[in-house]
Amino acid sequence: MNFASKILKKYSSISLMLRIFMGLMIGAALGIALPQWTGVAILGKIFVSALKGIAPVLVAVLVMSSVAKAGAGMGRRFTSLVIIYMLSTFIAAVCAVVGSFLFPVTLELAEAAQVDSNAGSLADVFANLLTSMVANPVSAIVNANYIAILFWSIVIGFSLKTMASKATVNVVHDLSSVVTRVVKWVIQFAPFGILGLVFTTVSESGLAVFSTYGHLLLLLVGCMLANAFIFNPLISFIMIRRNPYPLLFTCLKESGLQAFFTRSSAANIPINMALCKKLGLEEEFYSVSIPLGATINMDGAAVTITVFSLAVANTVGVEVSFVSALFLGIIATLGACGASGVAGGSLLLIPMACSFFGIPNDVAMQAVAIGFIVGVIQDSVETALNSSGDAFFTATAEYHDRKKKEKSQNLL
Repeated sequence: MNFASKILKKYSSISLMLRIFMGLMIGAALGIALPQWTGVAILGKIFVSALKGIAPVLVAVLVMSSVAKAGAGMGRRFTSLVIIYMLSTFIAAVCAVVGSFLFPVTLELAEAAQVDSNAGSLADVFANLLTSMVANPVSAIVNANYIAILFWSIVIGFSLKTMASKATVNVVHDLSSVVTRVVKWVIQFAPFGILGLVFTTVSESGLAVFSTYGHLLLLLVGCMLANAFIFNPLISFIMIRRNPYPLLFTCLKESGLQAFFTRSSAANIPINMALCKKLGLEEEFYSVSIPLGATINMDGAAVTITVFSLAVANTVGVEVSFVSALFLGIIATLGACGASGVAGGSLLLIPMACSFFGIPNDVAMQAVAIGFIVGVIQDSVETALNSSGDAFFTATAEYHDRKKKEKSQNLL
């Protein structure tokens, strides 16, 4: 064994979380002491780019393989999971409504912000979703269009299940194993990526963002933390009837921490899949549920859309009743499902929600601009909540299904 192999083996033998923590500390120290070392930031860009590059391929082959080999009972489990995802997102929106009424926020709005938005109306959002779903499957992988990737992978998977030989299905399964191995190699370099990402955040923004928009950030982060530590565990407890916090803390530690710095649910898909495997979940289930969650499990996005919309309404003097705000929560829930799985995706849906109160687009876009300013904190917490929730609720749905099966067997 040569010297390089020994170093790599020694590096791999150290706990990944310990390595990530060391990378985090080193990145923060360099960002404070040597912010001029801008070259360090390339480590973060390479890591996120690698995850984003391999994630669409991983999702495509895993979903095809899983659907082709899926057994009975998957449909019932997915139904439960979709209900959980949507319920959690709606509760997050309601939490944001209550928080905004208890602790109202106003914004400093001046000139109309020059930010391009394609959000439009709620109908436009869903029209775009349906159009994206049937996009060219090759371009979907190239452009990381997960709606289309899920749609075509499920269709092809069903075709393999009904028409292909067992040997062909095994080839697809072997391909998914190969891509999964590549993902594991990429994740091994997460500490260097986190180092670069933390350096960028600390060197560019520091703590100045808290002084100008502290009240807004406290409301956003407070609502998100309430969902992460109170409402999501409550949903899980109702489903599985056991203490959900050990599972929650595992998901936050191994998924939420990295999502906080990558700020991309899409980039965190491989990490969530590795976590689900570590939790002993069924691959044919989580290989579909995780990318699905990255698309529709958007608690943080619902909070962001709701809080910003009500803040704009407060600022321009629009009277909003609590009932109207709850309708906004429904709009935010549905709109959040169309939020992109990349950094800042939820912000561009704020104008859509503001239009519900008759607020002009040029005014709403100023809130979007503020969102990008506070996004270094808001989007990081939002993504950590969303992405860790994907793994948390996937495990909840599977544990719930196992419990029902055990109960049925005991009755027999």
